[in-house]
Amino acid sequence: MRTIQHSTCSVIPRHMLQHIAVHGDDDARETVSSTLHHSALIARERATSYLKPSIRKKSGSQKRSVYDAQNLRHLPGVFVMNETRGESKDVEANEAFAGAGAMANFLKNIFFRDSLDGKGMALVSTVHYGNRFDNAMWNGKQMIFGDGDGIVFTRFTGPIDIIGHEHAHGMTQHDAGLLYSGQSGALNEHISDVMGIMLKQYLLSLKADESNWLIGEGIFGPTILGQALRSMKAPGTAYDDPIVGHDPQPSHMKDYVRSAEDSGGVHINSGILNHAFFLLSTDLGGYSWTVAGRIWYEVVQHRLSPNSGFQDFANATVAVAGEIYGEGGRVQTAVRNAWAEVGLAVPPSTAKAA
Repeated sequence: MRTIQHSTCSVIPRHMLQHIAVHGDDDARETVSSTLHHSALIARERATSYLKPSIRKKSGSQKRSVYDAQNLRHLPGVFVMNETRGESKDVEANEAFAGAGAMANFLKNIFFRDSLDGKGMALVSTVHYGNRFDNAMWNGKQMIFGDGDGIVFTRFTGPIDIIGHEHAHGMTQHDAGLLYSGQSGALNEHISDVMGIMLKQYLLSLKADESNWLIGEGIFGPTILGQALRSMKAPGTAYDDPIVGHDPQPSHMKDYVRSAEDSGGVHINSGILNHAFFLLSTDLGGYSWTVAGRIWYEVVQHRLSPNSGFQDFANATVAVAGEIYGEGGRVQTAVRNAWAEVGLAVPPSTAKAA
């Protein structure tokens, strides 16, 4: 049985918050300093009292619940809504509830998966966490949404791909157990970006060449010079602003960033993998989840270990593409080419042995 790695994963990288703490005004510095501090507390607390066994639901039925932290930091907070009480005047609660349902339906309809763990795990969300908390997080057990400060960041329940991204950390936690550090951590972040963008494309019925491939579009306030948190199409171009900094994501292994920050660059180097998925999806055409997504999901579910790195993942995707769609065929060749374009060559012998 796989040991589940309970990682606390956040959509806003630490390096961005640290940049704001240095370059923002007094109000912004105070807000992000509090966010950094309490994010660290969540990371510590998730390994102790809060991580009790997951609540299960009856197969075939959703079990979502949303709580309100009331701008405090107690989890899960005050009950707001669930499947039998599904109406609220709270915008964030409604968005969190609908987003969890959208993710559950996507997993069921596309991958025939019953919730994040594949066994009917209940989806719990807490909104209004902390005072102007600038993040959305998966704490190993549930979703946590801050309201944002209203200047640098808007509400974190708004972008559906952020909701999908963070829930996907729960899926990866149960399937692959990837350690949240270095290449395995960047791979973890990449998988969440893939699931987040596929969820958004699925809901909007966008084919690969119709999507803008932006993650977290709309999360920045109106004065911030940025389109989104990340661009899978063009890593390194999502934002360039005096307060939040310049998008540091590379799109090729030659620019791989070696850093002790951000758990070894997990939100940075994921851009390399993100770009490969974009290249593959647009090369194949159609909907990203039908072929590329199927390959990625199969690898995450069955082919990774907690310490898997970029080359391990590339090798496995090429191998799976051959198994499903034929050795040396159009799909396997496209997967191999996508990895080669980002600097991860997969020799034929390696792919077959993966």
